[in-house]
Amino acid sequence: MVKRKGFPSDGEVVLATVKTITPYSALCTLNEYPGKEGMIHVSEVSGKWVRDIRKFVKQNKEYAAKVVRVDEEKGHINLSFKRLSKKAKEKKIQDYKQEERAEKMLELLGKKLGLSLDEAYEKIGYELQEVFGDMFIAFKLASEDTKQLLRRGVDEKYVKIIEEIAKENIQKKEVDIKGILELKFFTGNGIDGIKEFLNNLHNKYKWEIKYISAPRYSIEIKTNNPKQAEKELKEKIEKEIVNIKNGEANFKIGDN
Repeated sequence: MVKRKGFPSDGEVVLATVKTITPYSALCTLNEYPGKEGMIHVSEVSGKWVRDIRKFVKQNKEYAAKVVRVDEEKGHINLSFKRLSKKAKEKKIQDYKQEERAEKMLELLGKKLGLSLDEAYEKIGYELQEVFGDMFIAFKLASEDTKQLLRRGVDEKYVKIIEEIAKENIQKKEVDIKGILELKFFTGNGIDGIKEFLNNLHNKYKWEIKYISAPRYSIEIKTNNPKQAEKELKEKIEKEIVNIKNGEANFKIGDN
């Protein structure tokens, strides 16, 4: 289970599991903060008047809640449901799922270094949370550019391992790159020339090519590296355009 060090901060969104319900409050354990408990007063359960708290809160059920007050000296943590929007609740659940993925990657890091998961948290996990907010953010950045970790003080001896694990376990999201090709031939069999040229592009590069309206055609590719894909698409198109005889062509990135 994902864990964090110390106390949550005011305004932080946490996951809490209800353990005890009284007429005027619900006592919860904080899932990410071992040994820490929070309290939700009946007035913080809903924006509506609550006659029976049990109709809104169920024992042993997990909820997203907002931290409204922390007294570290007394160990008191006050929580609220009503001050948390539906969107914020959904984001917390999504963020937690990503942090569970990050914890599995942290465990892999620990194995490479001969550390238990608890030891890996102490050595680097808590630091990543402190610096980046979530471990997953750190792993994702490492999969793209390790300099971002080094600049923010992460020990170089961990960065290389974090990068390796991140690249093995985080798949970049595919996006569509589109371009518009304007193609004309000046001979009597121009249509045949266009078909031959476009078929050659499709067979050679496996691009998706669609007719828009004469003389415009769209070329679409899927990639997880947009900048590199755009560069290569332009270079390949320009290379093919040079070989056109008795015609002309122009190409630009974009869908209009």
